[in-house]
Amino acid sequence: MPYPIKARPTSDNPGAPLVPTGNPMLDAVGPAAYAERADRPDLTVYGEPKIQPMRNLSGWSVEKRDPDPRGMPVIGCDDKVAGTVVDLWVNRSEPSIAYYEVQLVGSEARRLLPYGFVQWPNLGLWGVDRLLVKSITAAQFAQVPVTKRDDRITLLEEDKIMAYYAGGHLYATPKRQEPWL
Repeated sequence: MPYPIKARPTSDNPGAPLVPTGNPMLDAVGPAAYAERADRPDLTVYGEPKIQPMRNLSGWSVEKRDPDPRGMPVIGCDDKVAGTVVDLWVNRSEPSIAYYEVQLVGSEARRLLPYGFVQWPNLGLWGVDRLLVKSITAAQFAQVPVTKRDDRITLLEEDKIMAYYAGGHLYATPKRQEPWL
């Protein structure tokens, strides 16, 4: 089913680049583009949702020799605190962290932060006290797409969340959209 493209060409020339017309990190254009995947969870071979919050899984924990990010602040690309990690969402088929669940500062709202968009500052051997996110500002966490349920994520929701953070690498600040040379 076709859906509207939320962008306009930069000129009348055929093949001109497209510029988003609304929020570029939500418009599904350029680095923030995503596929219209099935709006259902990815499943394990046993038919259960593959990615789930650790709070709902018995027998799952952070390896005692690794830092546990729960309780750590999450810092945006503007060096401001976006929120605090309150839970970890794990991929049960490939035992690993898939998302950090972040409670936003001054709010009950929570957003998922993909594991691959986090930088752990090098403060010596596991002297980590915060998580860094270089793709979006602290304020932009409020607009991260949300899941319909607080205990599972669909394939479509995963793509939208990943696209939002990826789009931030170009669109989070006006300076990022300028030429480097």
